[in-house]
Amino acid sequence: MRVITLNANGIRSAARKGFFSWITRQKADVVCLQETRAQEDQLTDKLYHPRSFHCNYLAAERKGYSGVAVFSKREPDEVIRGLGWPEIDIEGRYLELRFGDLSVTSLYVPSGTSGDERQAFKYRFMDRFLPFLNGLANSGRRHIICGDWNIAHKNEDLKNWRSNRKNSGFLPDERTWMDRVFGDTGFDDGFRVVNKEADQYTWWSNRGQSWAKNVGWRIDYQVITRSLADKVRAAKVYKTKRFSDHAPLIMDYDL
Repeated sequence: MRVITLNANGIRSAARKGFFSWITRQKADVVCLQETRAQEDQLTDKLYHPRSFHCNYLAAERKGYSGVAVFSKREPDEVIRGLGWPEIDIEGRYLELRFGDLSVTSLYVPSGTSGDERQAFKYRFMDRFLPFLNGLANSGRRHIICGDWNIAHKNEDLKNWRSNRKNSGFLPDERTWMDRVFGDTGFDDGFRVVNKEADQYTWWSNRGQSWAKNVGWRIDYQVITRSLADKVRAAKVYKTKRFSDHAPLIMDYDL
């Protein structure tokens, strides 16, 4: 089973860069997208509904902002649209598809880079989401939670970690929270189960020559219930073509 996740930084922009023709060649079973930045009435063209996939979109109320999507080869048994938390759900950040006892979710964790107000919003989300993850881990279901978590967990997950220790996305409280996600809750960082290589990043600033010099951050994850750890077969960041300021994270599972 192949699962791909990508923060598209605008699905229409990614489409113009060839994203949809690319995914039809990837033999993916599920594709999760974040930051689609489009309402569903803006995605009526058949380009946004490839015939080989069942396409589910969840938009933010605010136009041109946030939003997630999941494309699946198999029709889901159930679709969970949102967390039931109004201040989060109006931003279109959580979309879960269920296939038997397996759930695959597209998640877009809030960013705090725009200032104190949004950082406080991010912390409120984190405070609520951790016990929610505990509930998922104890539900008896298997979960693959794909998405932009907007946190680099460890020093090896970003190039310039020393100079970013006071910046949102690498704050001590955020990193400790990720320790708990991968400790207390019973979830694992699926990528690191099989890929221990250095300089593996999924996002690069548009400033300077970050992409060319590979000065990036690994903030996109496939977070998996621990029972799936021995099912991970491969994990890689795709960098041959660029569809966004993020790169697709491709993982293969023996499922």
